[in-house]
Amino acid sequence: MSTDQDSRTTNGELTDPCLFHHPKVNTDVLIVGAGVAGLSMAVLLASLGVRAITISKHTGTAPTPRAHITNQRTMEIFRDLGIEEQVLAVSTPLKQLGSGVLATNLAGTEIARYSCYGTGSHQVSNFATASPCEMQNVSQHELEPILLSAAREKGADVRWATELVHVENLPDGIKGRVRERFSGAEYEISARYAVGADGARSFVAQELGFTFEGEHGLKSMVSAWVEADLTRYTAYRPAAIYWTMQPGNDSWVGSGTWICVHPYKEWVLNWQYDPADGEPDLSDSKVIGHAHYTIGDKAVPVRVKAVNKWQVNNVVATTYREKNMFLAGDAAHRHPPSSGLGSNTCVQDAYNLAWKLALVLSGRAGQRLLDSYHEERQPIGRQVVDHAIKTLHYMSRVPSVLGFWRGQTAEEGRKVMQELFSDSPEGSQRRSALTEAVYLQNYRSNALGIQLGQRYKSQAIIDDGTAYPESTRDPILNYEPTTHPGAYLPHAWLEHQGRRISILDVVGHGRFSLIVGISGAAWKAAAEGLGLGIDLSIYAVGIRCEYDDVLGEWTARRELSEHGALIVRPDCHVAWRSYDLPQDPSTALKSAFSHILALDETSSS
Repeated sequence: MSTDQDSRTTNGELTDPCLFHHPKVNTDVLIVGAGVAGLSMAVLLASLGVRAITISKHTGTAPTPRAHITNQRTMEIFRDLGIEEQVLAVSTPLKQLGSGVLATNLAGTEIARYSCYGTGSHQVSNFATASPCEMQNVSQHELEPILLSAAREKGADVRWATELVHVENLPDGIKGRVRERFSGAEYEISARYAVGADGARSFVAQELGFTFEGEHGLKSMVSAWVEADLTRYTAYRPAAIYWTMQPGNDSWVGSGTWICVHPYKEWVLNWQYDPADGEPDLSDSKVIGHAHYTIGDKAVPVRVKAVNKWQVNNVVATTYREKNMFLAGDAAHRHPPSSGLGSNTCVQDAYNLAWKLALVLSGRAGQRLLDSYHEERQPIGRQVVDHAIKTLHYMSRVPSVLGFWRGQTAEEGRKVMQELFSDSPEGSQRRSALTEAVYLQNYRSNALGIQLGQRYKSQAIIDDGTAYPESTRDPILNYEPTTHPGAYLPHAWLEHQGRRISILDVVGHGRFSLIVGISGAAWKAAAEGLGLGIDLSIYAVGIRCEYDDVLGEWTARRELSEHGALIVRPDCHVAWRSYDLPQDPSTALKSAFSHILALDETSSS
């Protein structure tokens, strides 16, 4: 069977063509797109009590696996939203798929293997101590229904088969015209703000003239979702991804990449094609033939569930905000799936923006707070795109190191493979080169610093005049926790009322937090007199405090005296810190919140 990349099946969603025949609908936020980014935004806004309508031209959630790597930061967000257990129920922990395997084919010669997702002996402690959560392998078609269910449980209005056909970005809000695809009926939705989360072919971005930098169409790819029992060739070396590269193949560049959906019988098989040769053959027979070629065993039954084609892009929006419209997810940043950062960045975009919209809409924050979404997330989008492209190039080095080239005969390919593993000076040199090339794959699969080390600079962060701690290790591969303003609050295990909890379980939940220590009473008295109307929770964290630092982990990571304090935003980033108890904590807090919430602004942005 064959489907276009952007098409969706009903997937359990029933759409009544007689619904929503309204001449005009008003809401606070219009969310365009109901993929990972749009549904995450819907869950978050509903949790915060914001009126929002989410529309999607599709008839239901993603029908195919697509994105699958879910890192610790995203799992922390799901934990905050109360859906971690539901996600775990459909996931495979990545520590169970902790190898990266390169082979000529699955039944053939193994070229190299390395440890992924923090499973290596030198990586385990880094990943384990960085977060209360573990990385998961959960495919998009199983994740999106969980997000949808959570959104609807919280009262979200999600409308399928409803397409945006026109949008205006007006001084006082957004006006959109939508069409119900089944009935053809059109109606108007007016909103104070809108979020374009409508994917890599974003209608919103195109219609409103958002500009982008980078390149489209770097590679053309085919993905096939298949059932094939590959236990014999994979279970003894469990991996989320198997790369096959065969000599003597005219399309040796990524002959086939097997991505595990469910061990070890459900997969996505990716391969590259050249548009200059015409449209790829997406027939079942062609897919099965390619599957057998990359397996190396024609006796394995293969069932094709879906096939689509797509492009590798290297693109990021130059701005994430144009007046009352925001871009999120793939609408804002488009990059290859290498490094598995795509869906994670989508969720994290929504986590950054939702609470800001809620505060501005309720009048508890100034318009300038919304500018911080672009200031904080656009540099992260650029970083993620650049990193994904870099790791794609790192993988493309491997065939040349192996001695493969386009147009090579099968006999020439066999000779270079024999030499690679031979007891000869040439073989030794080539194995050394291969070892170096394989080490670079750590930047794809073990980039803990990229995943957890995101740091914000914006008007919603108050720098304290100190420098970030200097990196003592590779900052891409290693996460270095810090409470410096702009950083994500470091994880530390605490004890509270006889339970072990992470400090990340304490903060978040849609509200600001004030983390204090032994001088908590003075800080609490100061906070109670603020009168800002925001949800502010105060937590005393330290040795024998209410949140007891029994292991000393928080003391080691807080970078404050026992009398200091942190303001932690609803998205768990540190907004402000005071190393010690100031002479007038009330004035210090009031000044900090006034700046963070843009309450001191003299004009709207």
